[in-house]
Amino acid sequence: MSDLVLYHVVDRVALITVNDPDRRNAVTDAMSQQLAAAVAAAEAEAHAVVLTGAGKAFCAGADLSALGAAAKEGLERIYAGFMAVGRCTLPTIAAVNGAAVGAGLNLALAADVRIAGPHALFDPRFQKLGIHPGGGATWMLQRAVGPQVARAALLFGMRFDAEAAVRHGLALSVAEDPVAAALELAAGPAAAPREVVLATKASMRATAIPGFLDTDHHEAAKDIELGPQATSIESPEFKARLAAAQRR
Repeated sequence: MSDLVLYHVVDRVALITVNDPDRRNAVTDAMSQQLAAAVAAAEAEAHAVVLTGAGKAFCAGADLSALGAAAKEGLERIYAGFMAVGRCTLPTIAAVNGAAVGAGLNLALAADVRIAGPHALFDPRFQKLGIHPGGGATWMLQRAVGPQVARAALLFGMRFDAEAAVRHGLALSVAEDPVAAALELAAGPAAAPREVVLATKASMRATAIPGFLDTDHHEAAKDIELGPQATSIESPEFKARLAAAQRR
């Protein structure tokens, strides 16, 4: 079986690809652990990271069977990959080539910058599945698009195609080939002194809200969401929706 995460460094840029296209790159424990390992490898040798998905989807979210069986510890394992992206000390770009759903949206939001392909779709979908958002989604989405649009997404089911994502600040731009566009953007930090790149990102984390690191806010948001999400996964409503999804 091929690796669930592909890792390749070209010209000081690490290209990380979640790689389970037959299942639309749905996140499992194994994929999440490989993604975290790939981020750690990039931090040891690269100047920037580009993250994308194999096939037509960016990431269809957490594997529903794994999600249905997860308690708090299991949720933490599912979160591990995109939390590693969120904590990454390097500049990170998500090249969103297709659907980014639920935990897949979290994976895109964890990056510093998002470039949307023409078929990109940003879809929280937590409420539709009958579960509470997790992994810091409430904080990341509000940070990206502001409170009103984030509430429209998480409470009212608003989704974003590529053009809407740019209009609302969720994506930087639309590109026919988002990976190529992301690699072109990543050439900036790739050509700069690595210590300057690392220090600049560290300073931006510290100055977003002076006195706090933005990674601390992400961690706090994840912890706040963890209990309600775990409770919602145990609910009859979610179990019924999970069973219906598995029948389809």
